[in-house]
Amino acid sequence: MILEHLGKRPMIDPSARIAPNATICGAVTIGANTSVGFGAVIVAESGPVSIARDCVIMDTAVIRGTRGNPVGIGNCVMVGPRAYLSGCTVADEVFLATGATVFNGASIGRGAEVRINGLVHLRTRLPEGATVPINWVAVGDPAQILPPDKHDEIWAVQKPLDFPRYVFGVDRPPPGGSIMPQVMPRYAGFLRKAHTADRAV
Repeated sequence: MILEHLGKRPMIDPSARIAPNATICGAVTIGANTSVGFGAVIVAESGPVSIARDCVIMDTAVIRGTRGNPVGIGNCVMVGPRAYLSGCTVADEVFLATGATVFNGASIGRGAEVRINGLVHLRTRLPEGATVPINWVAVGDPAQILPPDKHDEIWAVQKPLDFPRYVFGVDRPPPGGSIMPQVMPRYAGFLRKAHTADRAV
């Protein structure tokens, strides 16, 4: 389904392949000979998405542009099934495997690999040619690449990156507190309002 969102329509090169049940919404640009698989979702929620040429966006991948963090994906990139990309930059010739996650403000250097269920955290800079192993976490600028059992080391780098402030504009709550009652009503309302006038094109 191709949707106009906030008055902006996707711009898709005629040579691109879009699966019939993929969803492309808003200010999305898709380049020549790029393939978007079944069930994939590419949405310019509050920021644009640009995918260059000769890319493969596999089935059920989700790519979301955000305010202040547009998505830019270079040439010859593979985004695996169940991958999730939000507000990030991906250089040419990157391999993002099944279940890879790349968060807001992150950048992936040319030829890097994020293997199955690997994660590149908020505001992290993964250098050219780097590899995030299966289930590992890249965090920080420059990135530290750590196994998932190193939670304390990951958190020591992740906490100052300040996910609540960077993504939702709120302070981190005290221990035992939650941002959810403050953030979720506002976010749900924003999404409802923003998508009310979406229409198929």
